[in-house]
Amino acid sequence: MLDDLNELKTFRAILSEGSLSAAARRMGLTLAVVSKRLATLESRAGVRLIHRSTRSLSATEEGARLLIDVERALDAIEAGEERLAGGRDEPVGTLRVSAPISFGRRYVAPVLGRLATRYPRLAVSLYLNDRLVDLVGEGLDLVIRIGTLTDSSAMMRKLADNRRILVASPGYLDRAGRPETPEQAAEHEFLRYGSAAEPWHLKGPGGATAHVAAAARMRVDNGDAVHDWALAGLGIMLKSEVDVVEDMSLGRLERVLPNWDCGEAPIVALYPTAQYLPLKTRVFLDELSAHMAGLPK
Repeated sequence: MLDDLNELKTFRAILSEGSLSAAARRMGLTLAVVSKRLATLESRAGVRLIHRSTRSLSATEEGARLLIDVERALDAIEAGEERLAGGRDEPVGTLRVSAPISFGRRYVAPVLGRLATRYPRLAVSLYLNDRLVDLVGEGLDLVIRIGTLTDSSAMMRKLADNRRILVASPGYLDRAGRPETPEQAAEHEFLRYGSAAEPWHLKGPGGATAHVAAAARMRVDNGDAVHDWALAGLGIMLKSEVDVVEDMSLGRLERVLPNWDCGEAPIVALYPTAQYLPLKTRVFLDELSAHMAGLPK
């Protein structure tokens, strides 16, 4: 059985530090002890867990899967030990969060930075990408997503209301005109994120709907780049309100077709179903919720 905590801690340290010698220094052990612990763990597991060469090492497929479970288990144990030893409730261990690139950079990263400053025993790993990640399979504590979820076995908490809206810079609209209807908007320059080519489906007053073809002369696979183009006055973009609310409040961006939007796209947090929510996750959720509540309306 893989029940030797020293072996598991050593395994985690080796992959975290990138070498056996660095793991030995971090743990205050000799290289021989670290090497023996790894060999014993692999013997217990019955498979090779780490690829080793003279210059580098990396987890095998089996090792990568084991590392996810080891990190979760050791984080839980260390948190329990800290509470017992210190007589206080303080988040410890590593908090692993995934978030969309633009939202994560603008809102999640600052909150995590404050928590890391406030709680010295808390480590943070933030993964910014716009793909759908596997919450459990990738060993994450929490995933932030934008939009209504139709199917998920994870626990979910809504952090903020949000809509996808059309915006452009005042300079662009002064030059190209301010459309008053979706039909007028269709004559404008559009900025698009990704390779999608489908029309933008808008909802308006009294349940009215409209489809804007939004053929884009400029498109890019990064949401921040689209945002920069809009600020530079190159056209109209479709963006989550939460991503542009600050620029609108400062007059750098202006709402296009104020009575139309692409529907609700709430900000939600997903976390694995469990008997209890780890303190590090709960503290982060509360902090991010409070931060979102303080945004300009």
